[in-house]
Amino acid sequence: MLSVDAIGLITAVFVAAAVEVVEAFTIVLAMGITRGWRSALTGTLAAILTLAVVAAVLGVALRDFVNPALLQLLVGTLLLIFGLQWVRKAVLRSAGLKALHDETEIFAEELAEARAAHSRRRFGIDGFGFIVSFKGVLLEGLEVVFIVVTFGLGAAHRGLPNAMLIASLGAVAAAAAVVAAGVVMRRPLAMVPENTMKYAVGLMLSSFGVFWVVEGMGFFSPLGKSLEWPGGIWALVCIFFAWLVVSRITVLALRPLATHGAPLPVSTTETGP
Repeated sequence: MLSVDAIGLITAVFVAAAVEVVEAFTIVLAMGITRGWRSALTGTLAAILTLAVVAAVLGVALRDFVNPALLQLLVGTLLLIFGLQWVRKAVLRSAGLKALHDETEIFAEELAEARAAHSRRRFGIDGFGFIVSFKGVLLEGLEVVFIVVTFGLGAAHRGLPNAMLIASLGAVAAAAAVVAAGVVMRRPLAMVPENTMKYAVGLMLSSFGVFWVVEGMGFFSPLGKSLEWPGGIWALVCIFFAWLVVSRITVLALRPLATHGAPLPVSTTETGP
């Protein structure tokens, strides 16, 4: 039976990874329809194998060769930087100062570009479909790898057995759920509240970032060991709600600026969060 910590880790990774998998699925779906499923799936498989190697090498290297407190400091800093980017964009979208992310529009754009591209086949593989699928899955997948490695290592440091495996299962479950839903729907998962999910994930990453950065500051103490938050894991909940309050206040402060500008179009070319 999974512990509370294990369930929390799986849930966090699942939600964060699902956002990236939805975007990768849209690209692969467009390539499969226009350039052929053999090319799209071959590119996807090549990207997944590349990501598996990167995750294994990075996870082992950080786990075995970096001081635990320093690792927390590094991981926390990366999470904080990464998460704040998501929060910043989510705040701008909520305030009306940034275009919303729409998978249907992105899908239509991918279809148009794929249909206009020249066809060059080798060994039965369409080059354009392969490359675009590979690139899309690789770029979105690298963010998933980052999430799995950072969350897994952070949980392992806190004493959760098989944390990396549990984090990986969360990512695999997210991929399976998105692909299954996409196969059933046979269209981009535009009904997924992606902008809201990105907002929540950004807050979550930023909260873990602050939590682990402070603990990792113990690396500079005479003992070189991690610091402890008052209240333990409950401090993380307080940090999350603090970020939520600050972000909502920022949204309210920025909304008057949006009322003086023209309505923003839906975002179709943006990558990342």
